[in-house]
Amino acid sequence: RSLIIFFFFFLEQQNLESNLTNLIKRNTELETLLAKLIQTCQHVEVNASRQEAKLTEECDLLIEIIQQRRQIIGTKIKEGKVMRLRKLAQQIANCKQCIERSASLISQAEHSLKENDHARFLQTAKNITERVSMATASSQVLIPEINLNDTFDTFALDFSREKKLLECLDYLTAPNPPTIREELCTASYDTITVHWTSDDEFSVVSYELQYTIFTGQANVVSEDGLCLLLLCLCNSADSWMIVPNIKQNHYTVHGLQSGTKYIFMVKAINQAGSRSSEPGKLKTNSQPFKLDPKSAHRKLKVSHDNLTVERDESSSKKSHTPERFTSQGSYGVAGNVFIDSGRHYWEVVISGSTWYAIGLAYKSAPKHEWIGKNSASWALCRCNNNWVVRHNSKEIPIEPAPHLRRVGILLDYDNGSIAFYDALNSIHLYTFDVAFAQPVCPTFTVWNKCLTIITGLPIPDHLDCTEQLP
Repeated sequence: RSLIIFFFFFLEQQNLESNLTNLIKRNTELETLLAKLIQTCQHVEVNASRQEAKLTEECDLLIEIIQQRRQIIGTKIKEGKVMRLRKLAQQIANCKQCIERSASLISQAEHSLKENDHARFLQTAKNITERVSMATASSQVLIPEINLNDTFDTFALDFSREKKLLECLDYLTAPNPPTIREELCTASYDTITVHWTSDDEFSVVSYELQYTIFTGQANVVSEDGLCLLLLCLCNSADSWMIVPNIKQNHYTVHGLQSGTKYIFMVKAINQAGSRSSEPGKLKTNSQPFKLDPKSAHRKLKVSHDNLTVERDESSSKKSHTPERFTSQGSYGVAGNVFIDSGRHYWEVVISGSTWYAIGLAYKSAPKHEWIGKNSASWALCRCNNNWVVRHNSKEIPIEPAPHLRRVGILLDYDNGSIAFYDALNSIHLYTFDVAFAQPVCPTFTVWNKCLTIITGLPIPDHLDCTEQLP
């Protein structure tokens, strides 16, 4: 009985200790949260006081500008008034002088007309007539100079636009986070064009584009409600490339690695601050390549812009070069590129051939052997009705669809794998796990008919199984 009591005592004690530990932990979390809330309140007080002081300062500046403009415009009005009144006063004086002269001449002319002595009249009439003509002419000159409409009523003070601007005064906030439109973004093997939208673009002064290589592992840190992606590969800010002062809603980044995923973020900026978009994952296409005619066996012909290889017994003799395939039973040709990083996908169209090999090889792989017959090459092979994958002379049978028309090859150099697929039916055929020690080159062998390569392709979505963004 005492044992049972002790057992229940022990269980209750353990339960209480567990609950107490959880309560202490929760209490610690609440205390931490309380401290952060108090600190946030202090920040609100400080920032609000700073903004209130800034508001007073800005309004005082506006009032000062208005007072300055009032003084300048008032001075212009006074100067215009003085100028016009001075001109009008001069015209009034001239007009009065003309009237006085005219009145004197009129009086003299009327007096002469009353003269009955013909001799005396003739003596004075000629002089008076000349003076009347001169007075009439001078008054005609004076009248056109007078502008009775210049009464200062053709000037207006219209501040309606400025009043509306003043009524719109408000505090400025940082723009809303932009949104990366992945469906609009485009890529080549070494470029990515990023498109984004902003729902308040009129408040945005400029954008900043940030990007880095995506490793597939990430930590998410919250900062002002935004999720910033910090990659394991990115232990410092130097890992992020930054393109500042972008004025449009798109940008093309050049010089990227082929077959590589990148993380992009767009920051919208104005005078009040900035906000960043959610991270977007975009990838460059695979490395494009063609067949290298200098490597082709003398019984093979490379054609169609170096994208097709076919068996051709009538081919002219080719000079011997170190890179040329020389085997008597293996007619090979290599691609014109060596790959040492990234993920790359290409396809091979089987045009009726029933005897061929498709794979990759180091530069050091022997040129007189079938690919896959040594440790420096890996291949998927067909010999009539027999299908195998081969490496270092070890063969593993596979069973593809009876009429395999197109083979997809996915090379993941960084993670060490070569995968083969039925490209038309999206069926996985086989994967080699490889610890690559050298750059590898796409390599092809054909015994009959022809093969055509399609390169520079994006990795199909169903094969792109890299860890998604959180």
